[in-house]
Amino acid sequence: MKKNTYKIIAITALLAFVLPSCKKGFNDINTSPNDTPNALPQQLLAPALVNTVSYNMFRNRNFTNELMQVTVDASDAEGKVFRYDVKRTWGDYLWNGWYTQLTNFKDIYAIAGQPLTSSKTYMGISLICQSWIYSMLTDTYGDVPYSESNKGKDDNNFTPVFDKQKDIYLDLFKKLEEANTLLNGAGNVLGGSDPVYAGNALKWRKFGNTLYLRLLLRLSGKSEVAASCIDKIKEIVDSNASSYPLMAGNEDSAILRWTGVAPYTSPFIGGVREQDFRTPGIASFFIDHLVVWNDPRINIPTYGTNGVNRFAIVPYQGAYLGVPSGYAPGENPVKKSYFYSTGQTVNSLPAATLQSDPLTGMIMNYAELQFILAEAAAKGWINGSAAGYYTNGAKSSITLWLPTWAEDINTFLAAADIEWDETASLDQKMESIHLQKYYALFLTDLQQWFEYRRTGHPVLPKGTGLRNDGVMPARLTYPVYVQSANPTNYKAAVAAMGGDEIFTQVWWQKP
Repeated sequence: MKKNTYKIIAITALLAFVLPSCKKGFNDINTSPNDTPNALPQQLLAPALVNTVSYNMFRNRNFTNELMQVTVDASDAEGKVFRYDVKRTWGDYLWNGWYTQLTNFKDIYAIAGQPLTSSKTYMGISLICQSWIYSMLTDTYGDVPYSESNKGKDDNNFTPVFDKQKDIYLDLFKKLEEANTLLNGAGNVLGGSDPVYAGNALKWRKFGNTLYLRLLLRLSGKSEVAASCIDKIKEIVDSNASSYPLMAGNEDSAILRWTGVAPYTSPFIGGVREQDFRTPGIASFFIDHLVVWNDPRINIPTYGTNGVNRFAIVPYQGAYLGVPSGYAPGENPVKKSYFYSTGQTVNSLPAATLQSDPLTGMIMNYAELQFILAEAAAKGWINGSAAGYYTNGAKSSITLWLPTWAEDINTFLAAADIEWDETASLDQKMESIHLQKYYALFLTDLQQWFEYRRTGHPVLPKGTGLRNDGVMPARLTYPVYVQSANPTNYKAAVAAMGGDEIFTQVWWQKP
């Protein structure tokens, strides 16, 4: 009986991995692909985007934030992520969710490529979204199904091979090149089908090329592909910039802005209980820098709303105080500042809260691009001033949250003692860039974790209670059911990677 139960679980999970899903309630623009043989790209795009961003938000909250010392879910219990105690079951949620949405994005590309439903714009958008999801998959797990993934419905292939991360990345570059070509001069599409850019083809093209830079930078330290990646970065930014338009300001940021009106209600509303949303304490690393800098995002008198700062963090006895991350069981630090949740009031008014904030649907923002360019300039790969990119990145990171913030950025950086230092060593410059980038990546899926694994920056304090020998986990393990549902290819992938543990480095992390 037990054996049969495991088989049923494996088959159910595998079906989720290969079959499409669609969130209900999209009224005029949503007809579930499971209910009609004539689903159109404009019916598939919004649900796929909402579902993908929702998966990212949940794992950003309870995984990335814990690993990267944004929050601390304080407890002496086993399996606490802030101690690098990551159970094998953590691998299931994103794997199942991301692969399910890939089916929808692949369907968009296929349908938009047919004569009667032809649309270069939807094809380009599909390729960008596929590249975005596949990059998160391979950066999270390492080698994953790619060339044969999501083919159960059409090809009856339920045991896909695991492609090597290098091969995945190189093909993602091809996808993004194709998307850039498809979207060059392409017309806009139905605005109601697209909760990110309201159907604007040029904005999607800018996002695709900016995503391209993110992925090129991620491989730039891998010796066997470094030269070609650096050359491509230079081509996109300098020598052929007109052919690769990039985000030009915060208005080009890829954000699924929750309106509060169904179906665009934050998944944290209903998906996380109010008391659970405010349970983790803010980590000392995250809040202490903001305090020292006198950062406007936690300034209540000047930039707050109804007594709440823009980051919606609760003061503790009149100050912002955090909890040290990685503390040993038994130390039991007192929870101090935390994030407001719905249902709380300040001055008899509902408190502003990230639980319903439009900006929590973060995909990729303009500030991240500026820090990508700052790193490339500091390393001498592109023209332009590293100081200029760094300064603009810091400003854009603030004004994304506070559009009316009008203080001179150079004055702010100098007062906070974080202005660019051209005489610093390259490692010191990387620390400056990535400390600011850390805040720019706040709420952006698992990107803080990916970048820390790539660079070792920003330097995080090490608590005495850390597991995994005090080393940041390098990946999530494959879902347990994959071992029984796809054993041959699973074993081949594990052998190629050198193990299936949280300390097994993915290809781009290895020397």
